[in-house]
Amino acid sequence: MSLVLRNLQRAVPIRRAPLRKKMEIVRSILGVQKFDLGIICVDNKNIQHINRIYREKNIPTDVLSFPFHENIKAGELPQPDFQDDYNLGDIFLGVEYIFQQCKGDEDYYDILTRCHYLQWRPAHQAWDLLLLAPSCV
Repeated sequence: MSLVLRNLQRAVPIRRAPLRKKMEIVRSILGVQKFDLGIICVDNKNIQHINRIYREKNIPTDVLSFPFHENIKAGELPQPDFQDDYNLGDIFLGVEYIFQQCKGDEDYYDILTRCHYLQWRPAHQAWDLLLLAPSCV
């Protein structure tokens, strides 16, 4: 299935081809390549706006995820009945925030594609499978 990668910001230069390639590798490792996934890169203003609407927090953040399937047990992949339901959802990356947190002195492309959370997080009901919250180690 498809990986949709959109860069809707200009604060931090992003080369989409290397990011897409690394994300395809991550999807393969996690065994979710048959699912659609949207990754949207946004700036501080937009991630703050989304955070305010959906989490009622008026601050920028690194990652916001919106799962397609809501009622999945932690650690399980969805078992869709229909082709259109092979969708993980969307991940919004606050790349400007991430870049600022990393102080701009790291290899941004490697950091961005590290999977800081490669597990399901019960706090999000069933998801955060591909949370790309980069660590600035």
